[in-house]
Amino acid sequence: MGDPVADVGQAVPVELSSFVGRRRELARAASLLATERLVTLTGPAGVGKTRLAVRAVRTVTGADGLDTVWVDVSTLPGFRRVVLEHRLIHGLAGREALLVLDGCEQLGEAAAPLVENLLRWLPRVRVLVTSQRRLALPAEAELAVRPLPLPPAPPDPAAPLPVDRITGFDAVRLYEERARGADPFFELTEGNAAAVAALCRVLDGIPGALELAAGRAHQYAPLQALQRLTGEPLAFLAGGAGRATLVDAERSLRLSSSAERLLWERLSVFAGPFDAAAVAEVCGFGELTADTAAGALARLAPALLADGEHPGRYRLPLSVRVYAARRLAHSPDGDGHTAALRHHERWRGLARRAAGLWREGAQIQARELAVRELAELRAAMNPLSAAGPGAALEVAVDLWFLWAACGLVAEGRRHLERALALHPAPRPARALWLAAWLVAGFGEADTCDPLLVEAWSTAVQEGEDACLAYLAHVRGTVALWEERYEDAAAEYAEALELLPAEPGFGPGREALRAARTLALARTGPAGTPPEEEEAAGTPPAPAADAWARSWERYARAVAASRAGRPVRARTELLRALETQLALDDRLGQSFSAELLAELEAAGGRYERSALLLGAVRRARPAVARAPRALGILRDRMPPGALRAAYAQGARTALRALLPES
Repeated sequence: MGDPVADVGQAVPVELSSFVGRRRELARAASLLATERLVTLTGPAGVGKTRLAVRAVRTVTGADGLDTVWVDVSTLPGFRRVVLEHRLIHGLAGREALLVLDGCEQLGEAAAPLVENLLRWLPRVRVLVTSQRRLALPAEAELAVRPLPLPPAPPDPAAPLPVDRITGFDAVRLYEERARGADPFFELTEGNAAAVAALCRVLDGIPGALELAAGRAHQYAPLQALQRLTGEPLAFLAGGAGRATLVDAERSLRLSSSAERLLWERLSVFAGPFDAAAVAEVCGFGELTADTAAGALARLAPALLADGEHPGRYRLPLSVRVYAARRLAHSPDGDGHTAALRHHERWRGLARRAAGLWREGAQIQARELAVRELAELRAAMNPLSAAGPGAALEVAVDLWFLWAACGLVAEGRRHLERALALHPAPRPARALWLAAWLVAGFGEADTCDPLLVEAWSTAVQEGEDACLAYLAHVRGTVALWEERYEDAAAEYAEALELLPAEPGFGPGREALRAARTLALARTGPAGTPPEEEEAAGTPPAPAADAWARSWERYARAVAASRAGRPVRARTELLRALETQLALDDRLGQSFSAELLAELEAAGGRYERSALLLGAVRRARPAVARAPRALGILRDRMPPGALRAAYAQGARTALRALLPES
C-alpha cells in the first residue's frame, strides 16, 4: 500500500535476512496471538522484536488466513500520529484483522490510550505491539524478547579455542552467518573462535549489534573489532551501519521522561548488572530521589537487559551505556562526579562485607559475592575515577583473598600496580604489603625487595602493627621460594608474634601458622609441629579458615611424604584439594596435585601421575622448579606415552582426575 496512515496500514515487511534461533519465543508469540487480543513484544532496541513479530504474523495468518495491517510507527511524521487512532478505527471497522503497531514506544504516553480505544471500538481486531515499554493495560499479554544465547566467556580472547565449544550458540551462529555475507572468505576457526565469543558477549547477544560488528568482517578481524569496541566504543558504534545503533540509543533517551533520562544517564556508572537497591543508593540523589529512581527503573525495565541468573537484576545495552555515559560526563550539575562517588562507596562497602565473610569462615560465600560483583568492584578500583587512587587501593586490599586465595593473582597485581603508580607519596603500607605478597607468593621473590623496604618504612610511620606482621610473612615466603627453610620458619614465627589478635584486614593467624608448618615440614618430618599446637598466650585460631587449613594439610602431606607415609600424605592432599578446588586456589591446586603426582609415580601409577601434572600445567608458577614426578616419569615412561598422557591431562579438569569423596 501507499501512505501507511491514509491506507490504514502497509504490507508485512519482507524478511531480508534469515531468522536465527527464537524457536521457543516464536511458538510462544504465535500461541498468545491465537488466544489473546493484545500481545506486546518488549525488549531493548535491536533485540529482534520486529523480526519476531514478522515471523509470528506469518505463522498465525498463514494458518487461518487472517488479514494483517502493519503500521510502522517510527515512519509516521508527528502530525500524522495525531490522526492515527481515527484512521485505524475508520479503516478497520467491522473487519476481522490482526493489527501490528511496530515501534509503539515512539508514541510515548499516548500509546496505551490509543491501544485501549482500538480494542474497545474494534472488537474483531487483535493487536500485536512491539515496544521498549509495557502498555500496562489489563488485557495485555507481554512476551519479553531476550538477547540470543551466549557462549561462555573465554579466558583469553587472543588464545586458540576449539570451534565446537561455541558453534552451538545462536549469537555465534548469527555473527558467523552475517560475517560470511560481508566477507565470503570469513571462516570460524580455532584462531578466532575466542575473539568471536568475547565479541558476542560484549555486544550482549543483541542481534542488531551483532549484525553491525559482523558486517565489518571485511574491515576488521574479530579480535580487531573486539579491541576497537572495548577501547573506543563510540567511534566503532558511530561509523557506518553503527550509526543505527547509536540512533536507537538516542531515541531511547529522547522518548523518556525527564526522570527516566536522568536515570538512564546515571545508570551508565554501572559496569555490570544492577538491582533496584543498588539503583536507589547510587542514582537516587538530587532531583531524582531514591523512590523516583525505583519507579523509573520499573518503567525502563523492558528496555534493559535482564540478568538471567539473578532475577531482578538488569544491565544497560552497550550502545545505550556509551551514549548515556557521554551525556553524564557533560552534565552541567556535576551528576557524573556524584554518581561515581556514590557507586564507589557502595562497592567499597560490599568489598568490606566480603572480607568480613572470609574472616568469619564463610569463604565460599565471600568468593561468590566478590566474583558476582566483580564488574562493579573493578570500576571501584579504577584509580582514575572520581574517588581517586587511594580509594581504589582500599578496595583492592579488602579483596586480598580474591587475589591470593581464589586464582586472580594477575588481576590483583594489575589493580594494585596501576593505583600505586598514581598514588602520591607516601603510598599506603597495606597496599604495598599486598603488592609485595602477590609478587613474592607466586614465585617472583627477587623483584619484591623495593616494595618490602617501602612498605616497612611506611608501616612503622603509620603504626601498622598488622602490616609489620604481614611483611614478616612475605619475607618468610621469599625465603621459602629460595629454599631457606629455617629462615622462612623464623620469619613466620615473627609474623605470628607481631600479628594483633584482631588485625582487621588480611589473612588470619591460622594462615600464618600454616605457612610456618610448611617451612618446618621442608626441614624434615621432625620439625612439623603437632596439629593441635597453639602459640603461647594467643587465642585459638578459628577452625573455620578452610583456606588456611588446606595449606596446613598440604604441609602435613609434605611431612608425611618425607617420612615415608604415602597413605597419610595422599589423604591430606585429597582433603586439601577439596577446598582448593572450591575456592579456585590455583597455586594450592598446583602444589597439591604435583605432590599427589609424585606419590602416584612412586607407586608405579605413571599414567595417572602424568595426567595430574598435565591438569595443573597452567596453574603452576612459571618460575617454579620442575616437579619431581616429571623426572620419575621421564625415566619410567616412553616419551610418546608421557606426552600423550600429559596432553590428555591438560584437556581434563583436575576434579575429574580425583576420586569421589
